[in-house]
Amino acid sequence: MKNTRRTFLKNTALAATAAGVPTLLTSARARGEDANSKPTVVGIGVGGSRARYSRGGGIANQAGRHGQMIAVCDVDQLHNEQFNKRYGGKLKMYTDYRKLFDEIKPDVVTIGTPDHWHVPIAIRALQAGAHVYCEKPLTLTIEEGFQIRKAVEKAGRVFQVGTQQRSENGGKFLKAIAIAKSGRLGKKVNAYVAIGGAPSGGPFKSTPVPEGLDWDMWLGPAPKADYCEQRRRMFRWWFDYSGGKMTDWGAHHIDIAQWALGQDHSGPVKVSATGQFPSLVPEDLDWRAYLDGKVSLPNGYNTATQFNIELTFADGSLMSVNNHYKREKDNVNFGNGILFEGDKGRIFVNRGKLEGKPIDDMNDADRKEIDELVVKLYHGNKPGSHMGNFFHCIETGDQPVSDVETHVRTMTSCHLCNVALMLGREWNWDPKREQFVGDAEATALMTRDRRKGFEM
Repeated sequence: MKNTRRTFLKNTALAATAAGVPTLLTSARARGEDANSKPTVVGIGVGGSRARYSRGGGIANQAGRHGQMIAVCDVDQLHNEQFNKRYGGKLKMYTDYRKLFDEIKPDVVTIGTPDHWHVPIAIRALQAGAHVYCEKPLTLTIEEGFQIRKAVEKAGRVFQVGTQQRSENGGKFLKAIAIAKSGRLGKKVNAYVAIGGAPSGGPFKSTPVPEGLDWDMWLGPAPKADYCEQRRRMFRWWFDYSGGKMTDWGAHHIDIAQWALGQDHSGPVKVSATGQFPSLVPEDLDWRAYLDGKVSLPNGYNTATQFNIELTFADGSLMSVNNHYKREKDNVNFGNGILFEGDKGRIFVNRGKLEGKPIDDMNDADRKEIDELVVKLYHGNKPGSHMGNFFHCIETGDQPVSDVETHVRTMTSCHLCNVALMLGREWNWDPKREQFVGDAEATALMTRDRRKGFEM
């Protein structure tokens, strides 16, 4: 089906009607527009020469090839200008996404900001009637998962999370999931995950805010803090803005592991952990007070550097999450990837390889069966471009391969791992009610205060 403006608006209006959302926005857009033009796209958070991570610019450009880029929004005006050069300087530029949505109503929004801004911007984009592609990790807290899930349901728009391992990397992860689900490894499969450790560093010196950067807007709902380059460029290693390796690589590998174990719509019932934090973090830290901005730490990284975490599911299956996984007696030693193991065999997968005796033993009929299961996992389509899947779903109304419900479940498990490290003890979780069982201290870490002026 040709991806025309007319078809796009028709499907957007149908989705809005089905969700009980007024179609005034889509109708207004349709009036006076070229029926053959592409859907309009806005990139929010695009990175640039003063950032470490520029994935936001990458996904915005991918979306721009499927649609018509009309605006860019980044808190750093230099990054806006650098991105705009790719489009001949014709884009509208904003440093505040709220002003953007007050002035224009794009059909599609990509979000590549630091993690603590994902959900607030995504909710505002959905309220504006846009389809959303948001980089992982989607949420900063467990509570945000509940909020974004409700917002997507209410808006009736297509929402794709940027966990591209579900689409790309030569299909290695999808094949690993298919093999685990096929019974070739045994009836009960466990997953052993390694995601690397976070660095330690600091305290760092505060420095002047670079010209053109709205630092207060960059901080947004997070506690007030002086500017330093490390805090901005290496934000993943601050709990203020992210969750360390747990919500970085964990958002990818834990996602794949839960899907393979059949837990992608559920979660663990018990979590235990051991680990280490940087020396700047005291052992008796009141984590909730810190996350609310009521207690300060030295200006340095504070996410876990080493960890060994066990998540137990209701069916008895296990997921082990580690900075590095080693089992000498079985000659297992890896720093990044997933080992799926059952009583019949084991396989290993990461972005570079998929290997194991069960794979070596497959014949042509076995491989055909796995390929067919992969297509089924991919909602009846052949895997390919993750952004392509997003626009395909906008066109057809299909469910995206990285949907909000399963990603919220993934992120809940990631956050549960961090809570276990913060508290340093075992506790129980109810995946049906999505709440801790009889643990007020853990429950308090499901949410956090937002800075005045940036409430959700």
